[in-house]
Amino acid sequence: MLFKKSIPKLIAEANENGEHTLKRTLTSGGLIALGVGAIIGAGLFSLTGIAAAENAGPAVILSFIIAAVGCAFAGLCYAEFASMIPVAGSAYTYSYATMGEFVAWIIGWDLVLEYALAGATVAVSWSQYFNQLLMIFHIHLPDALLKGPWEGGMVNLPAIIIVCLLSLLLMRGTQESSRVNNILVILKVGVVLIFIALGWSFINPANHDPFIPVNAGEEMVKNGQQGLWTFLKSDDFGHFGISGVLRAAGVVFFAFIGFDAVSTAAQEAKNPKKGMPIGIIGSLIICTLLYVLFSYVMTGIENYTMFKGDAKPVATAFAKTGYHFLNTALIITIIAGYTSVILVMLLGQSRVFYSMSKDGLLPKIFSDLSKRQTPWKTNAIFMVFVSIFAGFVPVSDLGHMVSIGTLFAFTLVCVGILVLRKTDPNLERPFKTPLVPFVPIMGIIVCVLMMASLPIESWERLAIWLALGLLIYFVYGKKHSVIRKQHSDQQGIE
Repeated sequence: MLFKKSIPKLIAEANENGEHTLKRTLTSGGLIALGVGAIIGAGLFSLTGIAAAENAGPAVILSFIIAAVGCAFAGLCYAEFASMIPVAGSAYTYSYATMGEFVAWIIGWDLVLEYALAGATVAVSWSQYFNQLLMIFHIHLPDALLKGPWEGGMVNLPAIIIVCLLSLLLMRGTQESSRVNNILVILKVGVVLIFIALGWSFINPANHDPFIPVNAGEEMVKNGQQGLWTFLKSDDFGHFGISGVLRAAGVVFFAFIGFDAVSTAAQEAKNPKKGMPIGIIGSLIICTLLYVLFSYVMTGIENYTMFKGDAKPVATAFAKTGYHFLNTALIITIIAGYTSVILVMLLGQSRVFYSMSKDGLLPKIFSDLSKRQTPWKTNAIFMVFVSIFAGFVPVSDLGHMVSIGTLFAFTLVCVGILVLRKTDPNLERPFKTPLVPFVPIMGIIVCVLMMASLPIESWERLAIWLALGLLIYFVYGKKHSVIRKQHSDQQGIE
């Protein structure tokens, strides 16, 4: 039997208020800022250079468009769910209502991987830019304190410190965190616009030629010198050519998880039926336009080959403009941008665990609220968990794991829309996903294609994480499930 949460029950939860519920403080503008805060960060300031140098060349612009298309399909599905079921928990809650508890557990566990590791990934990049800022003021940290043991150091200390500081801020309250986020968003959108405006006149057309660098394996397939299956399994796959554009789309997809984070804050929105679709779709549109323009300028100012192994490609490209007096301001605003991403990621994962704990699938400690109505114990636990990953694991490994986890979540949300339209066609939907079943099916196809283009190691790590989650579910979650207990009590009465 499928143990599903009824939509009326979820709506009743959303309408609860009092000291034991999350506080509604976020406006539509605040939700858009939350989305932009999560979207514009490591994906733009670091992963753009990595994806261009290793996978797509200047065609990373196309990779952003492909990723955005996949996000648009998934985002329209998210918007319907978020307006209809304005409860914390994002895709976890939606899956519980449509596909049952078991699938909900899988997606909830996956979302924790997504948010926690996204926070850790951005913290590592934050540390590298922060160190560059310190060097401008002639402060030099030991190299051993800037890299984890797998990169030749001891620990990435600045990454640990920023995770801890932002976790403490979240414990103070969502409204305070939102105000800080709004300021940071204004700063980083400003620097993106300045970079585009000042850098445009320094674009060298030669840097965009060839737009899609040649992939030797693809050429061999075209000429009949190699079979397609052999190419798909070879090291050439994903390194330039069309396959490289697709793999880069999977890599930079990490940059688009912001609107997913918006949906985790549904229970803290003042008017979720109106605000959630605006926050999700609005942040996606704004950031896609900025991403395409930004990547076009960056690969035009500097040749894509120069970004290989460069964790701060924006600073590298900007140096070519000659505006050296703006370098310090650029680095400060990038640091501010990264800070807001980490903040939103930490908020998102704590809200998913809050929802899972309320449903009995995790211990009650994860849904305990402070006097400020924040799940402070969850924030404290993840402060330790995320800071360990940030301090010791390489950024490239973290980024791929986040991308595959995000794509998996988006796929299940698209499936959920198809299921719910079939099982509950008459439910009130303040926002309706257009062109169903076309939009959700296309969302599934695009997301699965991008998942398939990611390295096999990403799949292996996802499998290990999900296996660990299933162990916890069968040992603890299934036995303490609130909905299962309610069903057993009803059976006993009958």
